[in-house]
Amino acid sequence: MLVKLAKDPLKLFDDIWEGSHMPAAPAFKVDISEDADAFHIDAEMPGLEKEQIALGIEEDVLTIKAERKQSTDDQQKNYHRVERTYGSFSRSFNLGELIDQENIAASYDNGVLHVMLPKTKEVRKSREISIS
Repeated sequence: MLVKLAKDPLKLFDDIWEGSHMPAAPAFKVDISEDADAFHIDAEMPGLEKEQIALGIEEDVLTIKAERKQSTDDQQKNYHRVERTYGSFSRSFNLGELIDQENIAASYDNGVLHVMLPKTKEVRKSREISIS
């Protein structure tokens, strides 16, 4: 039985900018897993408070946004090396019809954003019709 997951079933949860020719922007790493009831996205966002993170859905696309600002004290120092990134970060993922978008839940703990995306209940779109 085929289930329509997204416009292209092989693109479920693909980062919508992946493979594009856009310049690479600072982003955060994610793990995406699945169990019987839901998909789970764990996004590493160390050093951020949950108030600095925004999560939203528009037209079957889940977007995680965050902003890390450099403190004014840091700007006055003479750094020899800066490896941490500052500014706005964003990742967007295609969801498709397999996700129950009304019941998505998120929590943030110890620098990791956990997004739980419950699966929709299977809708039977086929049935046998008796002939009389």
